[in-house]
Amino acid sequence: MGLNVVQKILRDHLVSGTLTPGAELAIRIDQTLTQDATGTMAYLQFEAMGVHRVRNELAVSYVDHNTVQVGFENSDDHAYLQSVAAHYGIVFSKAGNGICHQLHLERFGVPGKTLLGSDSHTPTGGGLGMIAIGAGGLDVAVAMGGGPFHLTAPKVIRIELTGKLRPWVTAKDAILKVLQMFSTKGNVGCVFEYGGPALKTLNVPERATITNMGAECGVTTSVFPSDETTRAFLEAQGRGDVWREILPDPDAAYARTVTVDLDALEPLAAAPHSPDNIVTVASLAGKRVDQVLIGSCTNSSFTDLKAVAKLLKGQTVHPDVSLGIAPGSRQVLTMLAADGSVTDLLAAGARLLENACGFCIGNSLSPASDAVSLRTNNRNFEGRSGTKSARVYLVSPPVAALAAIHGRIVDPLLMTELKYPRVAMPKHFEGDDALLIKPPADGASVAVVRGPNIGDPPRNTPLPGALAGAATIKVGDRITTDHIMPAGARLKFRSNIPAYAQFVFEGVDPEFAQRAAAARDAGRHNFIIAGESYGQGSSREHAALCPMFLGVRAVIAKSLERIHTANLINVGILPLTFVNPADYDRIAAGDELLLAGARAEIEAGKNRLMLVNTTRKIEIPLAVSLTERQQKIILAGGLLNTEH
Repeated sequence: MGLNVVQKILRDHLVSGTLTPGAELAIRIDQTLTQDATGTMAYLQFEAMGVHRVRNELAVSYVDHNTVQVGFENSDDHAYLQSVAAHYGIVFSKAGNGICHQLHLERFGVPGKTLLGSDSHTPTGGGLGMIAIGAGGLDVAVAMGGGPFHLTAPKVIRIELTGKLRPWVTAKDAILKVLQMFSTKGNVGCVFEYGGPALKTLNVPERATITNMGAECGVTTSVFPSDETTRAFLEAQGRGDVWREILPDPDAAYARTVTVDLDALEPLAAAPHSPDNIVTVASLAGKRVDQVLIGSCTNSSFTDLKAVAKLLKGQTVHPDVSLGIAPGSRQVLTMLAADGSVTDLLAAGARLLENACGFCIGNSLSPASDAVSLRTNNRNFEGRSGTKSARVYLVSPPVAALAAIHGRIVDPLLMTELKYPRVAMPKHFEGDDALLIKPPADGASVAVVRGPNIGDPPRNTPLPGALAGAATIKVGDRITTDHIMPAGARLKFRSNIPAYAQFVFEGVDPEFAQRAAAARDAGRHNFIIAGESYGQGSSREHAALCPMFLGVRAVIAKSLERIHTANLINVGILPLTFVNPADYDRIAAGDELLLAGARAEIEAGKNRLMLVNTTRKIEIPLAVSLTERQQKIILAGGLLNTEH
C-alpha cells in the first residue's frame, strides 16, 4: 500500500515509534519559529536546558505580536529576544518586518521539511507542503536543542477538492466550509491532507489560508502536496532551488475521505463567538457594520490585499465605518506601494496598519461597545477583540471590503456595480530581508540583555503521593486559552509568570487567582473542572504555566485539546477526563476532592484513577492517557525537571 503526503514526510523524519495511528512517535524537527508573545519564555526555557547553540537546521525568532510596545515590558522582551538570537544562533525578525507565518512562507518554508512553532497557526506552512505544527514553547525549546518532537501518529483525513471557486468565493470560504463540516472539537489526533482536481486552481497563498485556519478545527496540522504550483511560488520568491515534488502515491490510504465541491460554495462567515458558527453571507445581508479590519496571518498576502485595493479604488469608505488594513509583511507592503495600491487604499479612507498581528490578538483597534466588527482573521472568541460586548464576524477580504464601502454586509453574488477583483499571481515577488538579522558565526561573546520584567521559567515540584484540595473553578464547554490567560494588554507580562498569573481566568472568574494562590500557600492542591474541548485556541503555554504557578495540579474535563494537553503535561499538571461525561455534573465549584493514590497509580501505568468527592461522599472514575515518556514527565513535575 502506498503512502500519503503526511506519511512520506513523517517517515523521512522518524526518530522513534511507528506511523500506526494512535501510537506515539518522535520526529526530527528541521525548522523552528517563535513569536514574541511566546518566544521570551521559550528562550528562557532553552537557556535553562544549558544548550550552548541551536542545533536544528533553522531557528527564527519573529517579533509580530507586541509591536505597539506599550510600557517598558514589551521593548525589554524584544531586546532580550534580539540578544539571545545573536548569542545562540537564531535568525531575528525585527518588529515591522511582518507576521511570522506570512514571512516564513515567503522566505524560509521548504517542501518536505518539518516546522515546529510556538504559535498555533504554524500549520500555515502546510500550504507549501511542509509538516508544520504548533506547540508550546518548551517543546520548541527542546527541538532547538536538537531533541525530537513527540506526537501521536495521526489519522490522516483526505479532503478532496473538486470544481473551482466562483467569482466572489475565496479560499476563506473553503476553510469556513471545512469548519462547518468538522467543527472546532473532536478532531484531536487528525491531520487534514488536501487533494483532488481543484488543487491546480489554488495558488500557494490560497492554500496557506486553508491550512492556517485548519488550526481552528483542532487538528495536528493540515498539508497540501508540493506540486508545480508550489514550484512557481518558490521561484517567484527567488527560492526555486528548495522545491521538491511531494505527491501521495496513487494507492495511498486515508482514515477517511470527504469532498468539498468548490463550485457549490458561496460566501460564508463565522458568526459570534466561534470560528465554526458558520452562516452564509447572504443571511447576514443588510446588517450594519461599525468596523472592518483586513489582515492577519490568514488573509494578508499580496493577492488578498491587491484584491481589496482593486475594490476600493475610486470608492469611499462609508462614514460610519472604520477600516483598517494590515499587510502581512514588508514584501506585501512594498509591492502594494510600488503598484499604487497603497495610494488607492488611503484615498478610499482606509487606515494603513503595521505589518503585524495587531487587531487579531486584541492588542489594538478594539471595537466600540456592542459594535459589529468584520474581520478577516481566524478567531472570534468572545472578548478576544478587546471588547466583550462586540460581535465579531470572520469573512473573506472581498466581503470585508464591500462592507466597508456600504456600511453594511453585502451579498457579493448580488453585486452589479462592482466587478469581481481578479488578481494574478506575480511572476516575481520583491524580496526585502533588511529586517532579518542573521546571527554571527560565534555568538558566545554577545551579552544577553535581561530587563527587570524577565524572570526565570517556573518549575513545578514532583507529583505528590496524593492530590487533595478543592474544585477551585468549574467552567463549561469550549474554554479557550484566551479564557484561561487573557491576551491584549496583558500580553506584556508573558515573561513574568508571577505577574501574569494574577490574571488567570480574569474574564471568567476575577477572584480565581487569589483563591488559588491562597490554597497553594496553605499546602492544598487546586483542581480545574471543565466541559468539552477545554484548552482550544492558541498554543500559549502560559495557559498551563500560570495555573501551575498558582498550584493547579490537575485538570478534569470532558475532553481536552491537543496542544494544551501537551502543555499541561510539560508543566506537571495531570490531564484527566471523565470516564462518564455525565459525572461532570457531580462536582460543584468548591467541592473537596481527593486523588488518594495519584503518584503510585501513575507510576504503575494505570489508565483509570478514582476521584473521591469528599463533600458529596461519592466516587468518580477518571481516565488518564499518558505514554511512558509522559508518565516520567508528570512524575518529575514537568519537562524541565527531566533529562532532555
